[in-house]
Amino acid sequence: MRSLFFALMLLTGFNVQAKNSIIDPDNLFPKVKIETSMGIIIVELNRIKAPLTVNNFLTYVVEGEFNNTIFHRVLENYIVQGGGYDKDFTHLKTHPDIVNESGNGLKNDEGTIAMAKESRPHTANRQFFFNLADNTNLNPGRQWGYTVFGEIVEGFEVIEAMGMVKTEYSDVMGWDDVPVEPITLIKATLLPAE
Repeated sequence: MRSLFFALMLLTGFNVQAKNSIIDPDNLFPKVKIETSMGIIIVELNRIKAPLTVNNFLTYVVEGEFNNTIFHRVLENYIVQGGGYDKDFTHLKTHPDIVNESGNGLKNDEGTIAMAKESRPHTANRQFFFNLADNTNLNPGRQWGYTVFGEIVEGFEVIEAMGMVKTEYSDVMGWDDVPVEPITLIKATLLPAE
């Protein structure tokens, strides 16, 4: 399985410098604990369906890059998005963009975690979102979709509560749907394999 994983990354142009650049390579379904100011969420990632995306996400996790960030975009009954900004709305450093894996068969269903991107397909890097509903419009069709790479296994009620917070237009961000009271991602931790 590991050799297949490396072959896929090489074929897609993913830069593999060393075997050690693969985070937790023998765990096909790694779990990450996400401690937030509103409670704890545990996500189970799917390395079989989204190997590049999972490794990218885990890289930010083990580097501590998600710690003390905010969920900067909340749309009720739609999504909760974070991972890219600190409390001062400073856009944080990113690794290179990754290949879009939205055709992997996973859907943007309620309770899943997916990568945010720009309008161009292969522009995801560090921002991610949780689906608060079955968002079929985010799935691939005649256009690229948003890559789903895991699901919430504990703490969906935390995401639901986030989805109901009051939001407003932010002059700093330049868009609506920014929580009035910041929601902080305090710490993300890769859990030991079971």
